Amino acid sequence: MRRLLWLLLPVSALIADLGSKAWILRTIGEGESLPVIKGFFYLTLGFNRGAIFGSLTWLPATARYVLFALAGLAALVYFGRLFLARETPAWERFALGLILGGAMGNGIDRLYRGAVVDFLDFVFGTWHYWTFNLADSFILVGAILYGLRMILAPKVEPHKKEN
Repeated sequence: MRRLLWLLLPVSALIADLGSKAWILRTIGEGESLPVIKGFFYLTLGFNRGAIFGSLTWLPATARYVLFALAGLAALVYFGRLFLARETPAWERFALGLILGGAMGNGIDRLYRGAVVDFLDFVFGTWHYWTFNLADSFILVGAILYGLRMILAPKVEPHKKEN
């Protein structure tokens, strides 16, 4: 039952992501920008038809669709299995829940729209960061937490039975 309660985490991340994307799609048009903090943070609607940072856009649309669908399915199976495993510690499960929620949000975008909706847009002086979304943020934070868990957690060796 407790593991089922954990499902609220990826579902909540998914709802937050899809809700924010629905809101931005109703609020501004593609390429339009709303300043939140002038000179630093904007809401700018864009569509990423490629992978991370717009890579792989040179592939034909059908090839991208198949590649992203297979990669997404593999990620959901792999991370989902770890997320639901009884022995997964809470810190790892939290990280995996963020990754799963974000992956599902971007996956739904790709399946439904053929592109991921991006709108969080930051500028640091003369440097303009790539536009991203909440799903990307959930995936990144989850990956950092998961990585920290792997680095900082003591390695547990399985007990060997003595004969």
